[in-house]
Amino acid sequence: MASLHTVAIDVMSGDNGLEAAIPAAIVFLKKYDDTALILVGDETSINQELTKHKQSTSERLIIQHASEVVNMDDSPKLALRFKKDSSMRVAINLVKEGRANAAVSAGNTGALMATGRFVLRTLKGIDRPAICAAIPAASGHTYMLDLGANIDSTSEHLYQFAIMGSELVHAIDGVDKPRVGLLNIGSEDMKGNEQVKAAHDRLQNGAFNYIGFAEGNDIFHGDVDVIVCDGFVGNVALKTTEGLAKMLSEEIKAGYTKSLYAKFAALISLPVIRSFRKRFDHRQYNGASFLGLKGIVVKSHGGADDVAFANAIGIARKAVIEKVPDRIEAQLDKHLTK
Repeated sequence: MASLHTVAIDVMSGDNGLEAAIPAAIVFLKKYDDTALILVGDETSINQELTKHKQSTSERLIIQHASEVVNMDDSPKLALRFKKDSSMRVAINLVKEGRANAAVSAGNTGALMATGRFVLRTLKGIDRPAICAAIPAASGHTYMLDLGANIDSTSEHLYQFAIMGSELVHAIDGVDKPRVGLLNIGSEDMKGNEQVKAAHDRLQNGAFNYIGFAEGNDIFHGDVDVIVCDGFVGNVALKTTEGLAKMLSEEIKAGYTKSLYAKFAALISLPVIRSFRKRFDHRQYNGASFLGLKGIVVKSHGGADDVAFANAIGIARKAVIEKVPDRIEAQLDKHLTK
């Protein structure tokens, strides 16, 4: 057991709760033999769900009882003060105690961030943690941060986001010198608000591969590895991307079913359709890292199914293997002393 990586899973949260988390855990354990999972939540309910899937506990599948659940509409303050035995809180406590190397939850984003920050604290040099996730691009994917944790970010916050995002891509994707772009409304130096302009000046003097301003369409070109922005802009961009992908998928499906000729055309182009669906399947990109904490916390989409949730667990596993918080901390020492 000591040689295994261990991930604590809040199995009670999200829209689908146990129905997504338990099948995801089972699939994950079959795929990876180097990781143990701690299922955190109501023990009776977890056992019932495991029985339904003909799965028993083992050295690699452990149950940790938690008597409460943070609801999607609970405020961060309520979750912190009055739900200290929630599945979310207990999962993060396991990381703090060293019994788990990472925590995964599909719960309330604000409560998860507040709990992670309260329990684990932030790395030295980080004022505010940021949410970072991958978005599909023309070639591979692009990482964006912040995606909603910080509505108002100063230029110094944006600089810190750049350091964390760059190191995450270096650790997870093995990119030697990730290209970092600052999201703006144009590429000219005079454009943008005061925070973005000040961050641009700061980033130009940083010890990493800053390539300048990036516009909205650059997110999908694949010419930049990390897009830095404040949480308000990042969250709007993310939701717009998800909405556009859903709309295109629905329109393609509707177009291919309008007539007998369209259905015949659909059969001919089926390989292309399947490739498109696989390439832009949001489930393959599920799992956002909370960067800047003294521990690993991964946020799954609230509506994630078992496929998407398993992917989020995989991201946590990768972050554990690559020791992402330690690597970010080392980079902070280098960058913030300049």
